[in-house]
Amino acid sequence: MPQTPIVYDAPTPEPRASTVEAIQAEILERLIYSVGKDPIVARPHDWLAATIMAVRDRVMDRWMESSRETWRTSHKRVYYLSLEFLIGRLMRDAMSNVGLIEPVRDALKNLNVDLGDLINLEPDAALGNGGLGRLAACFLESMSSVKIPAYGYGIRYVHGLFRQEMSEGWQVELPEDWLAHGNPWEFERRESAYEIGFGGHVEPVTDPDGEVRQEWRPNDHLLAVAYDTPIVGWRGARVNTLRLWSAQPIDPILLDKFNSGDHIGALAESARAEAITRVLYPADSTAAGQELRLRQEFFFSSASLQDIVRRHLQQYGDLGSLPDKVAIQLNDTHPAISIAELMRILVDDNGLKWAEAWKLCKGTFGYTNHTLLPEALESWPVALLERLLPRHMQIIYQINADVLAEARQRAKFTDSQIANVSLIDEAGGRRVRMGQLAFVGSHSINGVSALHTELMKQTVFSDLHKLYPDRINNKTNGITPRRWLMQCNPDLTKLITDTIGPEFLDDIELLRGLDAHAEDPTFQGQFAQVKRANKEKLARLIKDRLNIVVSPDAMFDVQIKRIHEYKRQLLNIIQAVALYDEIRAHPERDWVPRVKIFAGKAAPGYWNAKLIIKLINDVAKVINNDPAVRGLLKVVFLPNYNVSLAEVIVPAADLSEQISTAGMEASGTGNMKFMANGAITIGTMDGANVEMHKEVGADNIVIFGLTTEEVNEKRAQGETPRSAIEASPRLKEALESISSGVFSPDDPDRYRDLIGGLYDHDWFMVARDFDAYATAQAEVDAIWTDKARWNAMAIRNTARVGFFSSDRTIRQYAQDIWGVPAAAE
Repeated sequence: MPQTPIVYDAPTPEPRASTVEAIQAEILERLIYSVGKDPIVARPHDWLAATIMAVRDRVMDRWMESSRETWRTSHKRVYYLSLEFLIGRLMRDAMSNVGLIEPVRDALKNLNVDLGDLINLEPDAALGNGGLGRLAACFLESMSSVKIPAYGYGIRYVHGLFRQEMSEGWQVELPEDWLAHGNPWEFERRESAYEIGFGGHVEPVTDPDGEVRQEWRPNDHLLAVAYDTPIVGWRGARVNTLRLWSAQPIDPILLDKFNSGDHIGALAESARAEAITRVLYPADSTAAGQELRLRQEFFFSSASLQDIVRRHLQQYGDLGSLPDKVAIQLNDTHPAISIAELMRILVDDNGLKWAEAWKLCKGTFGYTNHTLLPEALESWPVALLERLLPRHMQIIYQINADVLAEARQRAKFTDSQIANVSLIDEAGGRRVRMGQLAFVGSHSINGVSALHTELMKQTVFSDLHKLYPDRINNKTNGITPRRWLMQCNPDLTKLITDTIGPEFLDDIELLRGLDAHAEDPTFQGQFAQVKRANKEKLARLIKDRLNIVVSPDAMFDVQIKRIHEYKRQLLNIIQAVALYDEIRAHPERDWVPRVKIFAGKAAPGYWNAKLIIKLINDVAKVINNDPAVRGLLKVVFLPNYNVSLAEVIVPAADLSEQISTAGMEASGTGNMKFMANGAITIGTMDGANVEMHKEVGADNIVIFGLTTEEVNEKRAQGETPRSAIEASPRLKEALESISSGVFSPDDPDRYRDLIGGLYDHDWFMVARDFDAYATAQAEVDAIWTDKARWNAMAIRNTARVGFFSSDRTIRQYAQDIWGVPAAAE
């Protein structure tokens, strides 16, 4: 069927007026004619839908023009493939970026509706877990802001990551129903639907010219249907697209089964297809869970690549120019199967020779590595891949043969080096290493902080780096200053604007101008006043959600992130127990009041992480209700951590806990968000903390603990942690009180094994870093009592955060990896 030619200069409607009167009239029109409600009986969710649609209409013109401009100019496009996009609420983001917050607020006020109430009513899109997904969201916004034509590709999870609730201090996972009432930001694209296959077999087919090619004939098919969401750049510079795939069955109901009385079996195909996009990260502790996760990853990778190739052929007609017009970035190993899928599309579907296809593939892909943890570098059983994706397994074997031949013949690798670079791990069951696949199939492999990138070269990819020494490069992560300063902290943004002018809004590096005011008592007072107001807001939220009263006068000591042993929430809560003991033992001392605030989710199958959450809540129950503490120490765990909750916590934080075991955090981005909002960091020299230390200066950050080299030495020596515990009376006492049941009288043995692990191996260096951590916390107390010094440090943190803008990161990707122009600052 011939394709309809694209008209590049179709007439564009006149831009909509953005006056208060025009917006007010349009909200009413949308309420009546789109939502179907009379203003007299409209509920808050009706006003929210009407307001979103009125804002969305003003985004649409920019969205259409952005797409047309890319087609007209034939600019290279960037395609960002990520299993997560933690985009959060979109209405305030869109309003802020196109300058509509004030007129919309005034329009709603005239209608007796409060904009703040509507913003809080919008559900968070449950499309991600933590830093990886939030980074992808920041990157999309920055690509729009610096005018890079881009698509984000991911999965439209119906439930996404679970909703976390607490039952007697234990994490309970419940379905997240963010799509229950629809999503006014998305548009279904029925014309962009692709068939995805699984299973079946591969047959050789002889073409008329005598060439033999392989043809995959799957026995299991479903449809990937696109849903598009506009992603608005700062000042509406550009609107890019987040395209999410929804899985749908080819045949929604098997009528023969239904009519024969098998009403459940008739829907089995629908259930199997829809399971793929039902939940983010299904537990993979079972064979069925592993298969579902692999199906997810192939599903969205295949749909995205089919879409990319279709768009490229539609515009350019041939695939030889693919690397010149297309840059595909793999966000971690989740989309790594894309390497094999693109080769299948090029060789099997489009008849390219293997060598030419491999050259195009490497020229098109870039791979971002986010972890050095072996368990997070995905691998799949060969048997599973052979059954589920038989043609892709053939392709992986062929890629591996070429790589190993090159390693042996050109680089003269030894057998052990060959084993290290092989795509197939032969030890302990044959598995396909997805990190290796992504590495060999990409022209660029980047780490996400300077330390992480160097460790990649030395550890997980050391031999691949020797084989391809020009591929690894660093791109330190960043955050979008629009959401993580301007939107979540409007009072601080106004203070900065009044002090150094508004130019920093367009060039975040200009925040350096605040350095000149860091010692100014008047500015310090204003800065502290903003922080106080943000702390009062968080204190109200804590009271509303947990019925715990905390004082805004206390230091808000915050650790919010995914619960994982390497992130060491355990170290934090053990120090809280030790501090609790000291406060009771020495009531005469002048203690600094503290509120230790935790939030984060544990993976459903990660028992120790869930046990740490329970421990935090058990400790909180005892400390918060002990009159001997006199309110000097409170412990709070806020459930269901998400972007919207972070937007309240981050501006209120005084102290930012970035205390991962050195060498284990790839970068971190929460550390940057806290820095932007004037929190002081206590942390190890890990991830991007290293670069933060450099940017902010040693006098404005509190660093403690073992270095990466020292951690590796202790692990290699097999040194027992028991000696470190015995040498620290306060640590020993805290551990004994936890393990003996002081905080778990209903189950005295609850934490015996968790604490026992610190005596036996302490892989994450909790015990061996404890004294250094406690000393650093005492230093924090000393700084806190000197308000002028504390405020100066906090101000300098905000002033020097410019380097950690995702705009800077994206410009570096654009120049060094993607080969696309980005707008100058």
